[in-house]
Amino acid sequence: MASQVSSDHLEPWLDLEGKVVMVTGASSGLGREFCLDLAKAGCRVVAAARRVDRLKSLCDEINSLASSTPSSSSSLSVVEGSGSVRAVGVELDVCADGATIEKSVQRAWEAFGRIDALAPGLFTTVAPVSPAVGTCVMDGPYCLDGHSVHSNVKSPLELSEDEWSNVMKTNLTGTWLVSKYICIRMRDGGRGGSVINISSIAGLSRGQLPGATAYASSKAGLNSLTRVMALELGVYKIRVNAISPGLFKSEITQGLMQKDWLSNVAAKTVPLRTFGTSDPALTSLVRYLIHDSSGYVSGNVFIVDAGATLPGVPIFSSL
Repeated sequence: MASQVSSDHLEPWLDLEGKVVMVTGASSGLGREFCLDLAKAGCRVVAAARRVDRLKSLCDEINSLASSTPSSSSSLSVVEGSGSVRAVGVELDVCADGATIEKSVQRAWEAFGRIDALAPGLFTTVAPVSPAVGTCVMDGPYCLDGHSVHSNVKSPLELSEDEWSNVMKTNLTGTWLVSKYICIRMRDGGRGGSVINISSIAGLSRGQLPGATAYASSKAGLNSLTRVMALELGVYKIRVNAISPGLFKSEITQGLMQKDWLSNVAAKTVPLRTFGTSDPALTSLVRYLIHDSSGYVSGNVFIVDAGATLPGVPIFSSL
């Protein structure tokens, strides 16, 4: 009789003990879900976002689980030399200038002495950002890939320069700057690392949402950034990949997912006729791209959309 193969052997990325991962946009939505999942996998997590109060709550939750569960039976066990801390919060505004972002990255790096993987790109909006309160103006009904993608713009002819600039600064420039400063430290540390950009199916060859000119363009730019960084940073053993989700349930989209019309969207535009859930569709892929078993994987854009972008599927904007 053939011996039974353990799941750990088939899926080694279930255990990420010892990895240090920085997650941006960690205060809500997919970013928060990734932090919790990676901590359960054994990672030390640097959670970065603007909302410090929510970061504290998240890190307290992770550290409480780590300290209350025996290390012999939990992947949340504390790594030797790190005290009882499994997660640290760092304030980060991706719309800030480069010098300010670099200071946040330096604090993140110093939290555990290194960063093995970065999951940026979890901070997307299509609507203009209000500088007074740092939140987006949500007037429209549209939503995609678990992010807030609301807009009152229905055509590229209506898009203002400020709206375009705000989206590009958040989705593309902010991602580039965080990645740049992390990768500089990865290069200098000589250990290499993994960068996982969260893109969107909106950045592929066909648009999904009406009025998403800036959003789709920023995500297409992110896909290009992913490939070029993978090409040029491979010499430093830095791998760069992207994940392009389709329609996903998340904290941000919870209310929207209850709308009957959106169920109709899934039935007509998603071949599997349902929305995705981040666990395990996205979390398992993120774990894999962090794990050493993906050491020969770089420059890819992984599409996780249940076939929604396949030729012949009606696009969202045609419904």
